[in-house]
Amino acid sequence: MTIKSYDDMDSFKMDVLKEIGSIGTGNAATALSKMLDLKIHMSLPEVKVMDYNKAIRELGGAETVVMGVLVQLSGEINGMILYLQDLKFIQTVLKNLVQEEITDYSELGELESSALLEIGNIIISSYTNAISALTGISIHLSVPVTSINMLGGILNVPMAEYGYQTDKLMTIGGTFMCDGEEVYSNLILLPDIPSLDFLMKKLGVESE
Repeated sequence: MTIKSYDDMDSFKMDVLKEIGSIGTGNAATALSKMLDLKIHMSLPEVKVMDYNKAIRELGGAETVVMGVLVQLSGEINGMILYLQDLKFIQTVLKNLVQEEITDYSELGELESSALLEIGNIIISSYTNAISALTGISIHLSVPVTSINMLGGILNVPMAEYGYQTDKLMTIGGTFMCDGEEVYSNLILLPDIPSLDFLMKKLGVESE
């Protein structure tokens, strides 16, 4: 049976996506470790499908300011990935990557913003590479773009794009242990419904 909505994602299908998340998380941790020259460990990812309002609450609240790195997916999968970086994550990364310490987003200059964009791009690529490796699906990524805004405003972007199909968001969350600091990683994976159905079938998961 064809997947018609995110509500069709039962626990078994979510476990399959969690496996992709685990591989992507491992790839991301390895890439970050090399960039920052630090030992980095990540917790097992937690994959959730939530409605917009619940996602807002779980990710810190509508007025929480974050940096979002957004990439459009095309090829055999269409949709978008949004990687969210909070201030603590940014502070840890910049301290080790460019030896800069900041206390507020307003202190981000061109060098710092470029470094964070690259970090986001690497992490997003780690997840899409994991999907491609497991399924053989060809996925093309757009040039990443960034925005610093309140979480509610940033999450309005995927909902404006795909809200006519679903009011759900799929989140892949995990914890980095980096230089003794615990920082959080949140990635919003939003394939369109036909792409989600195609992905499940390529993974050998058929809807009942």
